[in-house]
Amino acid sequence: MNRTILNAVTGPLAAAVLLHSASARGGEWSGNASVEWLAFNKAPLSDAQHDSYVSLALEPEYYHEWDDGHMSFTLAPFIRRAQYDTRRTHSDIREMNIGVTSENWELTAGISKVYWGITESQHLVDIVNQTDLVENLDTEDKLGQPMINLTLIGGDYGTLDLFVLPGFRERTFLAEDGRPRFGLVVDENNPVYDSSRRKKHVDYAARWYHYLGDWEIGLSHFSGTSRAPELRITPTGALTPPVLTPVYHQIHQTGLEIQGIFGAWLWKLESVYNVGFADSPYFAAVGGFEYTFVLENGMEIGALMEYSWDERDEEATTQFQNDMLVGTRLTFNDVQSTQVLAGIIVDMDGAGRSYNVEAERRLGESWKLSLEARGVFHVRPGDFLYQSRRDNSFRFTLARYF
Repeated sequence: MNRTILNAVTGPLAAAVLLHSASARGGEWSGNASVEWLAFNKAPLSDAQHDSYVSLALEPEYYHEWDDGHMSFTLAPFIRRAQYDTRRTHSDIREMNIGVTSENWELTAGISKVYWGITESQHLVDIVNQTDLVENLDTEDKLGQPMINLTLIGGDYGTLDLFVLPGFRERTFLAEDGRPRFGLVVDENNPVYDSSRRKKHVDYAARWYHYLGDWEIGLSHFSGTSRAPELRITPTGALTPPVLTPVYHQIHQTGLEIQGIFGAWLWKLESVYNVGFADSPYFAAVGGFEYTFVLENGMEIGALMEYSWDERDEEATTQFQNDMLVGTRLTFNDVQSTQVLAGIIVDMDGAGRSYNVEAERRLGESWKLSLEARGVFHVRPGDFLYQSRRDNSFRFTLARYF
């Protein structure tokens, strides 16, 4: 993270914590430490890659509040030590902020994580925080983002979130020996920016959301540096392979979220209209439903389906141009909180299929075991997923919570 930005945001936080430490109630530590084993059942495409990777991670969180709960301080660092891949050995400040709460508004300043979105297959509207892609290709893990966030609670008029984002975080990518990764290595050292201010560009965002009967509606807008870079193939020499150069465009993106709950049915829609990406406006959407059956023993079985469309077609930066997700969610409602989420994504143009299985189960009071299986099949040369044809993987994570 840019040191000037970090000091500008975190300096006042440290001063505020020291100022109120005498009257503050004792803070609390929580979090987890985990060990992860990532294994692949096929030989890699590159001799630099390996068949399995082991890593250790630590995710502590400190929470401190005072003034009868009207003020708070949150600190959530993240550290991973990984085998082989040097880029995956990294650390980050996921959160470090001061919060002030009143009856009709909330103000947070510092480094925070914000999540927007409701769908399973992809998160189109989620744009405030940068994706930490070295953690997982599912885009669920995010880097901490410097921000000032004012929340206006309007009651019958909904809630409005306003954001000032002073400083840009570049997307993380695996190194040459990392796996799974793109077919070509991403050159993180030479990114290209539309803005002459590069990482120092100040971005802005806003989101209004409200409940109308059985519906939840969210409307958002973002103006600034795109979190998802365009990856351009760049030659490096006659005898060396080309690399992928990240290009960060200045964009304006308007997003819409709609979710409705009708008995056992849950209907979802996310859509975005983006101006500025690769000099061509585009529209993308993902929507579908989830229906939940409840058995006599309390077990819940959810059937879900989502369709994704992106008018950029083959120029899209993701696999979701014309794709259908069919999956199931199993919640066993047992003491161990066992859950399973499984799905297959089918490219409706015949350009391959991918699958994903996520399962987790508590072990005793403080341990949790997680499993993830991910891969592709029926892919052909030229398909977006063809570069991942040998990267079908299993990920086992054992975490100790405290």
